[in-house]
Amino acid sequence: MPIAKTTGQGGNYRSTSSGAGMTAKGVAAYKRANPGSNLKTAVTEKKPSKMRSKRRSSYCSRSLGQMKMHNISCSKTPDKRICAARRRWRC
Repeated sequence: MPIAKTTGQGGNYRSTSSGAGMTAKGVAAYKRANPGSNLKTAVTEKKPSKMRSKRRSSYCSRSLGQMKMHNISCSKTPDKRICAARRRWRC
């Protein structure tokens, strides 16, 4: 059962202008709908712990591959969701 794709105040997803990705409420809703899942929110702090730093590094390299695959340039189109999410993750 998918979770509602609502944005705005109290929604499950962030708007592009606020950094894209899921909110903490959205992650909790996903975990309720999919028991046993290991979904986590974005790593946004400047000095994350070793494990969270590895998660950030993994996300950044994976999202860079997505950008290359879809030929997206964040300098030309900074309003794309992938670009907003990468800024939020500090990639």
